[in-house]
Amino acid sequence: MPCQDARLRPPDMRARMVSESELEDTPMGLFTRDIQTMQDLFVHQLKDVLYAEKRIVKAMPALIDKATSPELKNGLQMHLEQTRNHVTRLENVFRMQDIEPSTVKCPAIDGIIDEAEEISGEVADKGVLDAAIAASSQAVEHYEITRYGTLIAWAKELGRADCASILGETLQEERQADQSLTQLAEQRLNHAAAA
Repeated sequence: MPCQDARLRPPDMRARMVSESELEDTPMGLFTRDIQTMQDLFVHQLKDVLYAEKRIVKAMPALIDKATSPELKNGLQMHLEQTRNHVTRLENVFRMQDIEPSTVKCPAIDGIIDEAEEISGEVADKGVLDAAIAASSQAVEHYEITRYGTLIAWAKELGRADCASILGETLQEERQADQSLTQLAEQRLNHAAAA
């Protein structure tokens, strides 16, 4: 028997709305009849990643403000600028296919960012806070790396080497950002957090 009291019902993740106006929620689901071909799947994934990049651009300034390590702040600021370029590149990939850029809600990136915001709001120790921000940023990078890798493989399969090349530029920057965060965490941040 379904629960009648709305306060006792589990939250419906699909009903969660994003308030940022630049994140248009497209109702195309991954396992719907809207995806019939590899091209449909590729476009759906582009929409997912565009949503993610826009969400990251919106969330990063708060994490940069909370970071206390100058190296971490600088690295995140530099990657924020790159991420803005990633949005532009993705929009160009849409246009190269004569498709208007749009987004589809990405619960995965929403969850990663929500967790980052929650953790960074709870940590008082500056060293631990910086380590947490670096780890959260790496979670974002790892998500992006998997998505861009998939998009590149699909673009090649679809005969779109032009799209794959542009997406490859972004993938390289995501990998470099992840590597920089790893080095910073291992050489400085984790040690400071443990002290």
